[in-house]
Amino acid sequence: MIRHSNLQKQVLSLYKQFLRAGKDKPGFLPQIQHEFRKNAKIPRTDIMHIEYLLRLARRQLDQLRDASTKQLGVFIKTSREAENGPSAS
Repeated sequence: MIRHSNLQKQVLSLYKQFLRAGKDKPGFLPQIQHEFRKNAKIPRTDIMHIEYLLRLARRQLDQLRDASTKQLGVFIKTSREAENGPSAS
């Protein structure tokens, strides 16, 4: 049997919680799976980044569990922002 580190256990637990919270909301499961798969490529040694993503995901999970949540928000850089960086508004 594979022994997981504490950090890996936290990520797996969070993934399960997301799947449970998103199962009753249409369209959420594919997005949840995509995000976790995308971040699975982060090296195990990048602990600071992983912990940051865990904190972010916990906040998003709280939002997902909220009964009034109807859709997931996604932040996308526009082509202008990608070229110039974010604008200082």
